[in-house]
Amino acid sequence: MEDGAMPYSCLRKGRVSVAGQVYLITTVTHRRHPVLADLRVARRVVREMRTLHDRGDVESLAWVLMPDHLHWLFGLGDGHCLADAVGRFKGRSGYMINQLLGRRGPVWQESFHDHALRRDEDLASVARYVVANPLRAGMVKRLGDYAHWDAVWL
Repeated sequence: MEDGAMPYSCLRKGRVSVAGQVYLITTVTHRRHPVLADLRVARRVVREMRTLHDRGDVESLAWVLMPDHLHWLFGLGDGHCLADAVGRFKGRSGYMINQLLGRRGPVWQESFHDHALRRDEDLASVARYVVANPLRAGMVKRLGDYAHWDAVWL
């Protein structure tokens, strides 16, 4: 096993989980319901992302919350498994969202997409691509007009 890699038992086939590795993950809401468009919901999701960052599970670098999905660029914390970190985020944020909205059932789709960045990929360029999602989707004309994004380079 690669130095710093987690046991394969915590991963789906084909995934590698390496402490310190930077990942870009995308996770989608259940049935693409635009639940993240609700400001109260978005703030809960951001709070849970910040909690995982503060606990050292991830080092959050950039993110954007779209109405029905999240793009999140982060470094995986030491001793943490990618699937476990994302699962913890989705479980805790889903629970909080359901509590807030007085409902039950899944908030997120079960799976997520991940991309481990290569050493030669420019993190700031990837972060700019991530946070520019609302511009490319035609939701705003200026990024400053969209509330649900952040990047450490600002």
